[in-house]
Amino acid sequence: MPDLWRDLLACLDLTASAAPASRVDAIRYQGRNQRLNYHRVFGGQLLAQFLRIASLTYPDKAIKSQHAVFTSEGRADEPIEFLATPHHEGRSFAAMTITATQAHGVVATSSISVHANEAGPEHQEVEAVPPVLGPEHNLELDLIPWETRATVDLNTTSTGPPSFEFWMRTPKSEVALAPALTAYATDLTLIGTALRPIAGVGQRGNGTDFTSAVTSHTVWFHRPFRTDDWLLLRQHSPLLAHGRSFGRGDVLTRDGALVASYAQEALLRFPEAGREARSSKQRV
Repeated sequence: MPDLWRDLLACLDLTASAAPASRVDAIRYQGRNQRLNYHRVFGGQLLAQFLRIASLTYPDKAIKSQHAVFTSEGRADEPIEFLATPHHEGRSFAAMTITATQAHGVVATSSISVHANEAGPEHQEVEAVPPVLGPEHNLELDLIPWETRATVDLNTTSTGPPSFEFWMRTPKSEVALAPALTAYATDLTLIGTALRPIAGVGQRGNGTDFTSAVTSHTVWFHRPFRTDDWLLLRQHSPLLAHGRSFGRGDVLTRDGALVASYAQEALLRFPEAGREARSSKQRV
């Protein structure tokens, strides 16, 4: 497997090409996929690529929000074509949609809003940030190619409350990449957080103990920040019901500044639930 950090940065090295003649207002990009030992594209990669395209399209504005919908499984062995369509650009705000496609059709769509930062009054009300965990709490999180520290391992099958927080710090990187890199990280652990109250199930049980797939993911960015200093991702899952999980979280600096928030809905099915539903239907 290649160096995951360099591999991810290469996926964010996107260049524009001519759009289809029928879409003169659109910009076409082509991006490669991470070289992972997995058959499908990681959703965090797409979130990061969407945001990178928005930053390249509006270099004088900051990313305000992204809402992505994942419509079908992306194939890791096939490049993805992105069609970016700007809808509005004013002095303060701009908006665009991006569609990611492969030969079999649409993989995901993203609606992105950007904003020229303005001065004004501020207030913030969040739980205080604890000190950064020491190196004895280093914990490798699958697919995250930088330092992460936590006191809870989502891969274990012991039960706990549906909450999770971890510290992260990337290698030295450009400030312009912070939204993309952070969005990438927010996609990984919300399903595992929702699973914590379920006995005998850990995050790595996808495909055996359960089946999961992210259906939509939203990120809001509040303030400029860097990822090569420590960030705390604090999240919880208030609901798991009807084969879907929901989770949300905040991103805070080590000084306690709230810089981003995120939310995710995912498909989350258990084989036992499926069998019980079928048996109940047969009895009726």
